[in-house]
Amino acid sequence: MKSLIQTIIIGSLATTALAVPSAMAADIDKPEAQAKKSKKPKKITDRRHPDYVRCRSEPVIGSLTRKKRICMTNAQWVKFTRSGSRDANQFVQDMQSGLSGNN
Repeated sequence: MKSLIQTIIIGSLATTALAVPSAMAADIDKPEAQAKKSKKPKKITDRRHPDYVRCRSEPVIGSLTRKKRICMTNAQWVKFTRSGSRDANQFVQDMQSGLSGNN
């Protein structure tokens, strides 16, 4: 039993010893691939850029003190604002046509 365990351990060590250098050699052969991995995306500092992330705190309905933080890109905020305005205008138009139809 002891020799079986020793054989398994030696076999796994030998496999690891063979696999690790080949994996390291693959990384050394491709320096541009390594540079891409280590390169962080550039932080956007222009506040008008469409991908700049803005966060807003909005009050939670039903709570006097609690606020919810919402973060979106500028492009997403534009879509959010336009859809809210469109929905509000549609609601007002529906209410006006409904009131004049009852008279």
